[in-house]
Amino acid sequence: MKMVSWNITKRCNLYCQHCYRESGPEIDTSEELTTEEGFQLIDDLAEQGFRLLILSGGEPLLRADLDSLIEYATEKGLYPVLGTNALDLTADRVEALKAAGLKGMGISLDSASPEIHDEFRGQEGAWENTVESIKLVREYGIPVQINTTISEQNFFELEGIIELAEELGVRAVHPFFLVPTGRGKEIEEDSLRGKKYQEMIESILDKAEEVEIELKPTCAPQFLPLAKERGFEMRFSRGCLAGVSYCCILPEGEVHICPYLPVAAGNLKEQSFSEIWQNSEVFEDLRDYDKYEGKCDSCKYLGICGGCRARAFYYSDGNYLAGDPWCGVKTNE
Repeated sequence: MKMVSWNITKRCNLYCQHCYRESGPEIDTSEELTTEEGFQLIDDLAEQGFRLLILSGGEPLLRADLDSLIEYATEKGLYPVLGTNALDLTADRVEALKAAGLKGMGISLDSASPEIHDEFRGQEGAWENTVESIKLVREYGIPVQINTTISEQNFFELEGIIELAEELGVRAVHPFFLVPTGRGKEIEEDSLRGKKYQEMIESILDKAEEVEIELKPTCAPQFLPLAKERGFEMRFSRGCLAGVSYCCILPEGEVHICPYLPVAAGNLKEQSFSEIWQNSEVFEDLRDYDKYEGKCDSCKYLGICGGCRARAFYYSDGNYLAGDPWCGVKTNE
């Protein structure tokens, strides 16, 4: 299934430590794509066979035309969901989003502890606010996925986060491994790496075989080869989808490989999305597995893993085709 993340605004009501888009409250939004430009993008996405439209930010709930974008995407046969911190949601707001056609929410929750989450998100009371919003969204029957940024600050909380998710009745927990981009570069030392990175993926897979809710490591594409080795069936076809069946649209219209990789494949104010998706040299590179380098080049799992392109880019000083430095998957036949 093809999917796209569209960061519809850079404005946000939080100032998080790790924000890949360097969002915050005081942001100029004058150059962001207009509603009409958004409709054209949605038309192109539908034409190119995209199905899942992730509307994120910044904080997408701050964009005034959000309901119109959701409604239009639904009319065009897309499956619109939000990536949000879900702060200050009301019953009326949730009801309106559902009426527009919203199919789900990925809600950020980084700890089972209010103190850790609030410090990471830069606002006291954020944890309690978000948890109450999750309960409200579930009351309206909208599926919820908890997105947790995993780092040295909270990796030991995995079981507690999963237990909380089960209590809240969410559909899935997707731990996002910290990638140093945007403000995340300032806390790069908190990234899990090497043996700890590998062990964390294994721990998530261990829990995934025990619980009913879906657990899926994100920005850790080695999860799929590891699941294959243990005979654990998952619904995913590839670890890193960047440029193959996934990309990211920035608020001002740049088309990037993924949210964590600052390489532009084109700009919607200069070309249509269809032209960029079909003809960009960047995307052509990512779809040609013969061009991958380092350990990824000789890996038998390249087709289902791909290595984290964003991490490869950061730790190779700008080569998005380099090997993934934290990979510990054994590739011997």
